[in-house]
Amino acid sequence: MRYLPNSDQDRQVMRDAIGIKSDDELFVRVPKKVFDTAKPDLPDHQPEFAVEAHIRQLAGKNRAGGDGPFFVGAGAYRHHVPASVDHLIQRSEFLTAYTPYQPEISQGTLQMLFEFQTQVANLTGMEVANASLYDGSTAAMEAVLMARRLKKRDGVVVSGGLHPQYRDTIATYLGKDPAFKCMQADPTAQEDIIAQIDDSTACVVVQSPDFYGNLRDLRPIAEAAHEKGALLIAVFTEVVSLGAIESPGAQGADIVVGEGQSIGNPLTFGGPYVGLMATRPNLVRQMPGRVCGETVDAEGNRGFVLTLSTREQHIRRDKATSNICTNSGLCALAFSIHMSLLGQKGIEHLALLNHQQAVKTADALSKIDGVEVLNSHFFNEFTVKLPKAAAPVVEALAEKNILAGVPVSRLEPGKKDLENLLVIAATELTSDADIDALTNALKEVI
Repeated sequence: MRYLPNSDQDRQVMRDAIGIKSDDELFVRVPKKVFDTAKPDLPDHQPEFAVEAHIRQLAGKNRAGGDGPFFVGAGAYRHHVPASVDHLIQRSEFLTAYTPYQPEISQGTLQMLFEFQTQVANLTGMEVANASLYDGSTAAMEAVLMARRLKKRDGVVVSGGLHPQYRDTIATYLGKDPAFKCMQADPTAQEDIIAQIDDSTACVVVQSPDFYGNLRDLRPIAEAAHEKGALLIAVFTEVVSLGAIESPGAQGADIVVGEGQSIGNPLTFGGPYVGLMATRPNLVRQMPGRVCGETVDAEGNRGFVLTLSTREQHIRRDKATSNICTNSGLCALAFSIHMSLLGQKGIEHLALLNHQQAVKTADALSKIDGVEVLNSHFFNEFTVKLPKAAAPVVEALAEKNILAGVPVSRLEPGKKDLENLLVIAATELTSDADIDALTNALKEVI
């Protein structure tokens, strides 16, 4: 109550209106035991410099991704981010114009988001993109809800290769809806997802490269979905892959969503990240978030506007496409700056470096007795099957200062057939020495 800018008289008027004498009466339903008036058992205050020293000591226990060989991926990837990106996003013009509520004084922000949309549309092979969402998992969820609105159907078919956290995010919104079909985990991409599509299906959700690293041919799935009147939602977690593989749009996807963290955004302990979404022009009115457009003013000068705002803050709540209340503006800016520095040739070269290092890593590991690489095709991430449970192997390698990847059991707990699987990622920052260190250490551990 003390944070509300109201006088005591204002507050008394409000108390009188609802029939209470004191603010405490607002909390009569809260159990008395919750109100703990005892002094917390905390150490006495310390000088600022002493606190800083203590915090530095605690921080020194952390192991950063660059402190040794690093092969962790599964939706968050370690890439080089040029120093110029961090410098530019900290300019006051960008930091203070966080969100374009007032287009007439946010032209720079609107132009940046317009350029960002153009880059995302080009990467995904689609015609229109929005001005970002929170992250890849919520973008996937928003795409499913968008498809159900468009098709006026409830059926959702989710591939077993979709990232488990993306699948769980969708499930959080759909609950135990019987129309929600989630296929079993599929490390070798052998599932028959087409057989699950019927006349009640609103959308099919497929990731490529998938959680296990497999590249999927989306064309036959798109054709089967369209034949039944459904939409294909293509998902990616590694946006750098779009510099090497054919775009989802060219393969027939109707909605493309994914995570943009790899471009311009460091790992930063898991976020914030930036969700990407692109679609076809005829579907755009049901796309959540904002779309920034280019126009001219009354005097013919080039300008930028919010062309489409379907959020509940902008239009009637019952007409809103989503209750998402903002976009990842600064992360989108970092993405756009980094993409501008790379250009088309740069992103293609970066993708090639990623693939080359992943192939080297897979070749080296496949020569270890008892280690099997499951993927026949992959970009910069693949799955190996170990002769023993992957989780303790990863812990043992961490003791040797090598972060070897993500055990599938970490994201798919309790599934015995997945316990020995390890997802390994390599990027342009993976050196030949890192690959040798992983190979030699893995031989020792298993």
